[in-house]
Amino acid sequence: MSSIPPQLRRPSADWQARVAHAFSRAAPQYDALASAQRHIGETLWNDLPSEASHILDLGCGTGYWSQRLAERYPHGHVTGLDIAPGMLEHARSRHGDHIAWQPGSAESLPTPRHLFDLVFSNLAIQWCCDTLAVMQSLYRVLAPGGLAYISTLLPGTLVEVAFAWQRSSALLTTPSYRLVNDAIHESGLRCTHQATRVETFFYPDIKAVMASIKGVGAQVARPNAMLTRADLAAAATRFEQLRKRQGLPVSYHCLNLQLEKPR
Repeated sequence: MSSIPPQLRRPSADWQARVAHAFSRAAPQYDALASAQRHIGETLWNDLPSEASHILDLGCGTGYWSQRLAERYPHGHVTGLDIAPGMLEHARSRHGDHIAWQPGSAESLPTPRHLFDLVFSNLAIQWCCDTLAVMQSLYRVLAPGGLAYISTLLPGTLVEVAFAWQRSSALLTTPSYRLVNDAIHESGLRCTHQATRVETFFYPDIKAVMASIKGVGAQVARPNAMLTRADLAAAATRFEQLRKRQGLPVSYHCLNLQLEKPR
């Protein structure tokens, strides 16, 4: 029986469908709004191995990192996998078919066992209901000695936005550091390196803040609820209490992982 506590798993039966729909809708403007996500991804990029032959970009989105992986490993085979059909359509139209675009969930990867010697995943697995299932799925598809480089988010992410809107339950919910490490241990993967840090980005006004958080799919509106002008004005007033010299702060509590499947 799994030792991962139940709070690691979201109870909503339609969670995956909602995430896929939200990111499919965001696909056309995602690249223009994802500067924070790109910055966080660079911290993974600099540590990648010099060689790889079968590479998976897990949660590939619009294919930005998939294309870079294809350029970095010109003799390798790159697969970009995402749960959102709209993201994959955008990726294929932008980058072509030299990358294999694969629909699927990180919790149940639809690829053969022991296929990949490298998995790259930037800010994707925090959207999964079951972190243990993600780690077990990675263990299954990694070849012995295969490596996974993952960035994800921890509690405390977007705390300023939650304060401004007074709707923390509608924002991104992430598993704790301990729960992620429990899942890694139980899956059989070995963590060779991990690092936590807080990245804070600054924006001129609340409109720019709200545009930016679409990149991680966070929403302040409750399902089937409409935000009013009064809601926006009240949130803007609260957010102004947090303003720094550089602008309105938005914090991402990041966890970078380097994982290995034992030989």
